Amino acid sequence: MKSIHTWLDEYGVSHQNTTNKLIHWICVPSIFFSIVGLLYCVKLNFGLGDVSFTLAHLVTLLVVVYYVFLSPSLTIGITLFILICLTICGFIESVFSHPWLVYVVVFVLAWIGQFIGHNIEGKKPSFLKDVQFLLIGPAWLMSFIYKKLGIEI
Repeated sequence: MKSIHTWLDEYGVSHQNTTNKLIHWICVPSIFFSIVGLLYCVKLNFGLGDVSFTLAHLVTLLVVVYYVFLSPSLTIGITLFILICLTICGFIESVFSHPWLVYVVVFVLAWIGQFIGHNIEGKKPSFLKDVQFLLIGPAWLMSFIYKKLGIEI
């Protein structure tokens, strides 16, 4: 298994342009959020009474496990972001009768932004090389936050 530093370095190769980086700061979290939101729309019934689980809860738990193997430190930041996403999803579900539409719009607009950014960069998105880069993008952004805060990854 590649180290987190190797993943982040490889991801960074196609993310050098300042405009592309800025676009990624907006679009990567938006895509992650929209996927969590779409998964949140799928309710799971485990027969636990009033306890409500969604496919988002299950999948994000697996995502957290993935990050634990890459970087226990980054896992904390990613987990906090996931909890924020889940909380916002609960709010959106309480306000909109068709919350999935919100997530689809965010997803489509964010991917358009990503492809514009990569067009400006002149390099293909990393996930075309390896699908795991879809989970490295959020870690790459979180690593910048960690560096600013002086936290080791």
